[in-house]
Amino acid sequence: MLADVIEHGVTTLLCGSAAGAVSARLGLPYAGPGNKFWPMLAESGLTPRRLAPAEFRELPRYRLGLTDINKTEWGADSDLTGAGDDTDALRAKIEAYRPAILAFTAKRPALVFLRALFGARQVDYGAQEQRLGETEIHVLPSPSGLAIRWWDSSHWHALGARHRALVG
Repeated sequence: MLADVIEHGVTTLLCGSAAGAVSARLGLPYAGPGNKFWPMLAESGLTPRRLAPAEFRELPRYRLGLTDINKTEWGADSDLTGAGDDTDALRAKIEAYRPAILAFTAKRPALVFLRALFGARQVDYGAQEQRLGETEIHVLPSPSGLAIRWWDSSHWHALGARHRALVG
């Protein structure tokens, strides 16, 4: 649905489930009014300032990339059928771009991916024990306003610290 933003040299690839309804309509990732994605990038130190959704193409400047596991459906996680989940495509992106970190921006895409590759039955937030080659895997609480009851910014801050340590 939304174009990927990935370049060689990316340190952290952020992966969501699929474009939300507002994002799909506007063609801008994480554009919903209650979404914490862009504020958290700045607050956690992943970016030096708060970017607007329309600035998403600037993410590679900060050694960040952006994709979704489902590129054919859109809406809230509860709206997705899973028919568009493409773990093979995500794995190919990891193998092609070799990010140091794959960070899922919600549990749903993480579980889909980790179940397909490693047989995982559940996932917790934070750094995972599984890796894909040299790529670390992290799971973050969803920044969607619909997921507020699971919100915990500490995992975003930990990711920011890890990203900065790798970037130098």
